[in-house]
Amino acid sequence: MQKSTETQPAAEEPRCPYFGECGGCLYQDVPYREELRRKEEILRRILQEALPGQDLLIRPVEPSPREYHYRHRLDLRLLKTREQKIFVGFSPKDRFGVVDVEQCPIAMSAVSDFIPELKRQAASVLPSKYRLANLVVRCGDEGRVHWGGIGKRSLRQQPEDYLWTEVNGLKVYYALDTFFQANLSILPRLFDVIRGMPVWSPEVTFLDLYGGVGLFSMGLSGRYGRAVLIEDSKNSIQLAHYNVLKHRLKDIAVIESRVEDVLNNILTELTGPAVAMIDPPRAGLSAEARAMLNTAGGRIGQLLYLSCQPEALGRDLREMAGTWQVREIFPFDFFPKTRHLETLVRLSPAGED
Repeated sequence: MQKSTETQPAAEEPRCPYFGECGGCLYQDVPYREELRRKEEILRRILQEALPGQDLLIRPVEPSPREYHYRHRLDLRLLKTREQKIFVGFSPKDRFGVVDVEQCPIAMSAVSDFIPELKRQAASVLPSKYRLANLVVRCGDEGRVHWGGIGKRSLRQQPEDYLWTEVNGLKVYYALDTFFQANLSILPRLFDVIRGMPVWSPEVTFLDLYGGVGLFSMGLSGRYGRAVLIEDSKNSIQLAHYNVLKHRLKDIAVIESRVEDVLNNILTELTGPAVAMIDPPRAGLSAEARAMLNTAGGRIGQLLYLSCQPEALGRDLREMAGTWQVREIFPFDFFPKTRHLETLVRLSPAGED
């Protein structure tokens, strides 16, 4: 038997004292280049199995400008024992409970440094009957740290307390209880790629499906003629309206609805070219949404699919393969040291050159 001459990458010293026990990170013990190689290999295998026989153009994984200290949001668990001892941290890899932490090196420094204070504040307001709580800690461009999770309204914020991140020269506002991309350092590169795609013109209607607080409608402003943002989360739609009104963005219409309930009606009213962006939850598209997009190929000229779950992405692309043709695949490492990978796919109707 021949021995392999392939050399294994040198091990890295994990920066986190909880690595191996905490279930969050997977790759702190390997060089970043090796982490990116493994992620690209996994993505390629999943997509080639989903789309056999297709010559997929998969770009190299775009590295994060920050390997550590990139997450502006942490979701932590609070556990109080019968002995009244409080633990705050993350889920373990292979057991029930909480890995009690004092820091998190993949979180922004302001967020990581706040964890000891979070424990003190949470303990001081925790009702005696509470045994478990899910805490959210978040920080935007302005540097202030916010947290919530104890009490029904603890995640709700007034406009003066909204967080914000600048994208495309605009402050995009969001809150503790709304979705927003976790890694702010790589966002500019994502928008550079999308804005540079050969799909935009002043005649284009941009369909921002699962549009959240308006990140993509605002980040791509100036590349389209008008935008229609569809979102069904009441918390996110409140922030989307706030963003549009705050910046007087008259070219963005905001619709509170499930995509599946209104997309067909919107498509029938289109009079020019359309580009659709889908950024669904981690589980991917519903069967109903896939079926609707499969009938929309003649009315949507370009489809941009952003996914944080390669397995769900592979399933959706397989189910849409008869109607949509994959043109380009751009992986972005939004989540260094973890198993997760963000992937942007550009599709056009099948049969078009």
